[in-house]
Amino acid sequence: MRHGRPLRMRQLLGALFAFSGVIMVAAGISGGLAYQHLLDQRRNLLDRIDPAETLVSRLLGDYVDEETGVRGYALSGQRLFLDPYDAGRSDASVAAEQLAALLAPGSLAGRLLGVVEERARTWTDRYASPSIAAVAATHQPTVPSDSTLIAGKNAFDSLRSAFTTLQNRLAADHQRARAGLGTATDQLLSVILTALVLLLLDGVAVWMALRRVVIRPLAEVAADTRMVTAGDLAHEVRRTGPVEVAELASDIEAMRGRIFAEVARVQTAQESLEAANAELARSNEDLEQFAYVASHDLQEPLRKVASFCQLLEQRYGGQLDERGEQYIAFAVDGAKRMQVLINDLLAFSRIGRTTDKFVPVSLDDCLEAALRNLAGTVESTGASVEPTAALPEVAGDRSLLVALFQNLIGNAIKFHGDEPPVVRVGCRPNPDGAGEWLLSVEDNGIGIEARFEERIFVIFQRLHGRDAYAGTGIGLAMCRKIVEFHGGHIWLDTAFSGGTRFYFTLPVTSLEDPSDGRRSAQPADLARTADA
Repeated sequence: MRHGRPLRMRQLLGALFAFSGVIMVAAGISGGLAYQHLLDQRRNLLDRIDPAETLVSRLLGDYVDEETGVRGYALSGQRLFLDPYDAGRSDASVAAEQLAALLAPGSLAGRLLGVVEERARTWTDRYASPSIAAVAATHQPTVPSDSTLIAGKNAFDSLRSAFTTLQNRLAADHQRARAGLGTATDQLLSVILTALVLLLLDGVAVWMALRRVVIRPLAEVAADTRMVTAGDLAHEVRRTGPVEVAELASDIEAMRGRIFAEVARVQTAQESLEAANAELARSNEDLEQFAYVASHDLQEPLRKVASFCQLLEQRYGGQLDERGEQYIAFAVDGAKRMQVLINDLLAFSRIGRTTDKFVPVSLDDCLEAALRNLAGTVESTGASVEPTAALPEVAGDRSLLVALFQNLIGNAIKFHGDEPPVVRVGCRPNPDGAGEWLLSVEDNGIGIEARFEERIFVIFQRLHGRDAYAGTGIGLAMCRKIVEFHGGHIWLDTAFSGGTRFYFTLPVTSLEDPSDGRRSAQPADLARTADA
């Protein structure tokens, strides 16, 4: 916490890594110092004390060689015996210089070396040089006096004593250096072990801190999120941990709230839809009942009216005047037209309600079936129907597609001009809609004005009187319903001036069940609308 506010994850991680860095730097510095101390102790022992001990022994041997050479020369008088003396003096000078370089002048060993050199000069001045000079003057062996021998012996014993003191001092320094080297080694090992322990503890502390500050909060947020994704949308995603994790939890909680609200709205809409579906099912049952009544109960009185009117005309035709016969004809015609109207209305209402599924349908076969149904009309009018392209196979209901072609071609033949009807059926991929076929049915008939392009698709809307063209005005409305049921749309080409041209589209798609999952109207019901 900082000023009562939670730290961000980068700040927490920065503090942890900074702490770890301090420990690592401290361990490195401590280890480096301990290792440097070990190197210093090792250099002191191997590069100073051990060579100094060796040089002291060598220097003592040189002085012993000098003393032996002087005594031999004095007793024999032969110059040959001075060779060890000369060699010893030369070696002693070199060894003394090297030893002086190893021993610090202010140290006890350095001062003891000075005592050795001083006593060596005393021995040389009081014994060695006078004895050599005396023999050299006579070239004869000489026997030094007792006082000279005693003085020489005492001087050399004093020199030996100084060497012994220096060697003892160097031996003590050697012991101390070895002890210091061992202590430095132990210190280095202690520092390394301490650093390893500290690093291990630091790693454990960092892990525990990360687990508490980062991993555990993330795990809690993940657990809450899994409960939500498992379906418990009412479970709250708690805000916990550092700022970033808390913000993530807040965002997930906000998303959960929105999803929960959307699900509630969807559930409400689904309940409304289920209620609407139930109402629709009830309405469909009523509609089926109405269809049954319309097919039987309503048409029975009409048939009776038409039959009795025809009986009246046959039995009393000669007794009625012209107007009475005209009235009977009107009644018979009205009853028949009412029957046709009821049948057409039933066929229209059944489109899309009774189809189980779409199946592959060849439009060429549908066109041929429609032409067979219109064979009498085509022959009586001298019409010609010309497909301008091979028609594709689509997914749909064959009876509905046959009725579609039958209505469009039937209208084209019925509303012809002075020339014999010529109907052309075309097909090509729709350039304005991917995955669609664009089909057309055009004729050379009387045409339709552009202002009526919407009205013609409204049920029972007629542009011409019943005395001019027969029909109920339901055919094009049925065509629109069939096309839209198959996922397409139909329209009038208002730019076409040579007659009438209708365009309609059908999807190029895999077989799918229709949205309402019911069977289509029977072909016999739909064929009767071809004259609409």
